[in-house]
Amino acid sequence: MPENKQMYTPQGYKELVDELDYLRGKRRDEIREQIAIARGFGDLSENAEYDEARNEQAKVEARIKELETLIENAVVVDETTQDASLVSLGSVVKLHDDDEDEDLVYYIVGSNEVSPAEHKISDMSPIGRALMGKRAGDKVTVEIPMGEIHFTVIDVARANKK
Repeated sequence: MPENKQMYTPQGYKELVDELDYLRGKRRDEIREQIAIARGFGDLSENAEYDEARNEQAKVEARIKELETLIENAVVVDETTQDASLVSLGSVVKLHDDDEDEDLVYYIVGSNEVSPAEHKISDMSPIGRALMGKRAGDKVTVEIPMGEIHFTVIDVARANKK
């Protein structure tokens, strides 16, 4: 895979496309309206509302360009061709932390989809990398800066069951 290509789950790719559609449509229209209203306030050289609307427009246009590049370089994982019992991109993995004696659930996603608050970890993170290709019952040791952590894979499932 070329270096500029990024792996995405189908859900992660859909979120990119949905955000791009929103920004190109509704958000652009909202900003155009804000600019038109701000122009009505008079002298543009001292018009804070106008400056703010133009700055927001620039941010939105930059994000649109970024999303277009991400989508152009996206490689969406075809989950139908993957063994659902093996950890891979798009898997939901239930683990037992053998050191802390607690259960954890992680969603394995592409590096641009990571969200620690939602327990979404990259397939390239230390834990994600160690889990790739494992199945229920496997023991996993992960090297971290402070030493090692040990897990037992309890269950592997697909995040998006068809």
